[in-house]
Amino acid sequence: MNNVILVGRITGSPELIEIEEGKKVTSVLLAVNRNFKNADGLYDTDFVRCVLWNSAATNTAEYCRAGDVIGVKGRLQTHNYEDENGKIHYVTDVVAERVTFLSTNKKHEITNESHDER
Repeated sequence: MNNVILVGRITGSPELIEIEEGKKVTSVLLAVNRNFKNADGLYDTDFVRCVLWNSAATNTAEYCRAGDVIGVKGRLQTHNYEDENGKIHYVTDVVAERVTFLSTNKKHEITNESHDER
């Protein structure tokens, strides 16, 4: 089973990209506080890249800005790439299946119309 649920603040305004007719994508970097304090008594923050497709991408890019709080339900997906020096880098993203706007002007839930994003 591969399920992820996150609630966090968007760190930058999402930009919508149309990769082909009818397929749109955006990504957001979510600042997600950990639920325990570190040795200094502070909460650490993880920054998680979330990829949103189609209607979730369109609505998030239209209604959300840096600092807005959203909830994301999705799955982990990994890929790798080779840089110009031949070094392989591994990347893990959360592919959003559902996005809920929690502190924006548009409070509602957005669900991807298609789960076959690519």
